[in-house]
Amino acid sequence: MAVQKSKVSRSRRNMRRAHDSLKPATVSTDAETGERHRRHHMTPDGFYKGRQIVRNSDD
Repeated sequence: MAVQKSKVSRSRRNMRRAHDSLKPATVSTDAETGERHRRHHMTPDGFYKGRQIVRNSDD
């Protein structure tokens, strides 16, 4: 079993816990509508991979 050699201070421990490494979400363009959307998510108009998945209520 691993045993630490000395106590890790709160400052050093919290340095590892920063979320600075988060990247912005990857964005794609839909082939059918040309809309921008998050990868693997449908567009606001209900299109995914060029096909309409969800029909809007105002259609």
